[in-house]
Amino acid sequence: MMVLADETRAASLRAVVTRLKMEGEPSHYPHAPLGQSLALMRAENIQPHFYRYLYDRVGRDWHWTAALRLEDSELEKRLQDPANEVQVLYLDGAPAGFFELREEGDACRLVHFGLMTHAMGRGLASWFLGCAIRAAWSRSKSQITVETCTLDHPAALPLYQRAGFTPVERREEELVPLTADERKNIVCR
Repeated sequence: MMVLADETRAASLRAVVTRLKMEGEPSHYPHAPLGQSLALMRAENIQPHFYRYLYDRVGRDWHWTAALRLEDSELEKRLQDPANEVQVLYLDGAPAGFFELREEGDACRLVHFGLMTHAMGRGLASWFLGCAIRAAWSRSKSQITVETCTLDHPAALPLYQRAGFTPVERREEELVPLTADERKNIVCR
């Protein structure tokens, strides 16, 4: 957790983090919603500035900060690691969400998953999560894990559970949100 100087430090937020796992691949996946122009593309060589854009647009309302605070070199190393995979959802030709996977031994972790505001409420979440789960099972031999918290979208935990994830751990964490100046400096670099 990053601590800022007292005069610029944002008030911290407390959250309950729930870790979930799935130990068997689903027997079926949701179909893509009809009547929408959708494309899902794996970002083979995603650059830090585009990743930060996706991360910020998906996670801004939910206080996602960790990846925004990484130095370029550290983020680039993570993004170029063969154990890492990012797939971007496009709606009507524009970015609308992303998910990030990371192989961890014989398991796979759904590190980030989310939709941008303009894509919410259009019936995409279950299908898009199904795409993430299918991609994760192509990398996993044993299980998929994911974490969500009480600062995430209120539908996140129920969505994961409907998809077949089971809660296995809960813990409390404290988060220091980005200040307006921090966000401006990070997103504009």
